[in-house]
Amino acid sequence: MEAEADKDDLLEDPDFPVGDSALFSDYSTPLSKLLGQVTWLRPQEICETPTLFPDNPAEGHAKQGILGDCWFLCACTMLLRNRYLMDKVLPPDQPWWGESGYRGDVLVRFWQNGHWTDVRVDDRLPCVANKLCFSHCVSHDAFWVALLEKAYAKLRGSYERLWAGQVCEALVDLSGGLAERWSLKAEEQQHVNSDVADALTGRRLDFKLLPHMLKERYTISCSVHSSPTGASELGQYHALNVLEWTDVRTQAGEEVRLLRIRNPWGRRCWGGAWTDSGPGWSTLDPACAMDLLGRIDQGEFWVEEAEFLSEFDEVTVGYPINDEGHLQSIYTGTVLSHTHQIGGCWVTGQSAGGCRNSSSYGNNPKYWLRVREAGEVLVSLQQCRKYFTERSYTVQSPGGSSQQPSQHHAIAIHMWKVDGKRVNVTRTLSKTPCASTHCHAYEREVVLHTHLSAGFYLLIPSTFQQGAAGSFLLRLHSSSSASFSAVRAAVPLLPSVTDGEWETTHSQGSWIPGSSAGGGRNFPSHGENPRIPLTVTYDPGGTNVRVTLWQSGPDSDLHAIGFHIYTAVESSSVCDSEPVVSCVPHCYSREVCVSCTLSPGQYIIIPSTYQPNLKTSFNLTVQRRIYRKVVNSQERLGQAIQEVSNVSVMRC
Repeated sequence: MEAEADKDDLLEDPDFPVGDSALFSDYSTPLSKLLGQVTWLRPQEICETPTLFPDNPAEGHAKQGILGDCWFLCACTMLLRNRYLMDKVLPPDQPWWGESGYRGDVLVRFWQNGHWTDVRVDDRLPCVANKLCFSHCVSHDAFWVALLEKAYAKLRGSYERLWAGQVCEALVDLSGGLAERWSLKAEEQQHVNSDVADALTGRRLDFKLLPHMLKERYTISCSVHSSPTGASELGQYHALNVLEWTDVRTQAGEEVRLLRIRNPWGRRCWGGAWTDSGPGWSTLDPACAMDLLGRIDQGEFWVEEAEFLSEFDEVTVGYPINDEGHLQSIYTGTVLSHTHQIGGCWVTGQSAGGCRNSSSYGNNPKYWLRVREAGEVLVSLQQCRKYFTERSYTVQSPGGSSQQPSQHHAIAIHMWKVDGKRVNVTRTLSKTPCASTHCHAYEREVVLHTHLSAGFYLLIPSTFQQGAAGSFLLRLHSSSSASFSAVRAAVPLLPSVTDGEWETTHSQGSWIPGSSAGGGRNFPSHGENPRIPLTVTYDPGGTNVRVTLWQSGPDSDLHAIGFHIYTAVESSSVCDSEPVVSCVPHCYSREVCVSCTLSPGQYIIIPSTYQPNLKTSFNLTVQRRIYRKVVNSQERLGQAIQEVSNVSVMRC
């Protein structure tokens, strides 16, 4: 009876209660077949001696159940290779089963949108016939994988929302680092960064050229997008891990590179020359063959590099993280010990300027990057979002084609070297960037890798589509000291104009009593107000000019403001004529705006407060319709590779 009382005292998570709501989101995956079959058991109800990790490290690997989350399990392999990250994700000072203080729950941490987020769940796990039905360790007495999977399901909203995803996203969520992925198919190379070393691009992938000192810390995943000829059982959109690679020499003197790959399904599903009884082993020295065959555990197999490049479609590489928490370059092995991050957002009608094909590109958020010493630099742009309310994975359409998740915009980073923080932005943006991600890609995060000399740089993150709203996080990792800051706009951001090509100019001024604070047209001193010239060169019909007047100062001390537009005359008595456009009556508002049609010609804009002799500063922004070709950038929309795990339910 005492044991029953202890069991009743164990915690139950009220925010992620066991049942259908934890399992399903919309019953759109094969998990719906489990409706009514799942029971929830704690580890001590599943086996007699539950433990977090097994004594044999090989038995701590994840084995995929009937949930299509191979992408997440491949990322979990990183934690087995890095004790620092394992302790970060699963804090080690928690009491477990049979220990004093055990309460029936577990704390897990995931990196989300720039910081580590605590996720606490109880340890009741989904089972069918008293066995874990989703992911588990090779050892059925170890539960770190199942608990981590449940916490990630809570973060995403349900187990069903783990059915498909990207390895690179899970790698970042489990490490706070970075990951990159590349296609192995020549026809899909358009979105690949051309700065990537030959060792990591397309069919030139060469594991031998990866920094040797990081060989034990790499997390490399590979995936197939269709059933390869080498494995009749291996379904499309399935992710696997590359555990190691080694060069061997055949008895005939030929050098062969072999890769050891692990299938999270937990079974060997590959054919070819290097299966257990394949003909490839007979070409090696027997001792060498025996050594390599002795390394493979459950679900692992060897494959030759040429076959790997032919049969697999993409690789994902996670950046190693050392014991001090710093990234190491996958290109050079350099420790990138200097880090910065800064958040921002694209606001429709204001700062969502779109790609360089759009004349509103300059409205995008802008950032200063100062590099104090030449060195290696990584800049990443991540789209931020919260889970629970959105589908977070790629959807497979009935016809078999993949559809992009609606919350992912196509994003990119462009960078220009400048002389300092005082630059002509329009002139700078018309030049070719010194570095960029080269195309916009439908990714949660894109990474720009480059080497920069000391100096100042202007960096702009953008979406491909103009007006696409969203928040983002920019992260900087560099080998040398650097600083990162937002460009403070001197003028308010304006609603973007989308019909045709537009040019934007900004003017700043002040109304000073006794000098330039002339007041409205009702006062004889109106002509003393500042005058801003306006030249109109193009009238295609319809609105071709938009003028916005913005006043500074606290909201509690705003003046009534407005402006008039006059035809320019040679004499100084421009105010004696009637204005062609007026923004009146004057309004007690932070900004006032007028859209109008003006014939080509010269004009004068006179901004004013209604009462004369009032002191404040103002910004005047003019958008003019112009006849001009777009900057010859020819931005391309990258075709992101899909990795969707939409395989049939596996009973493995």
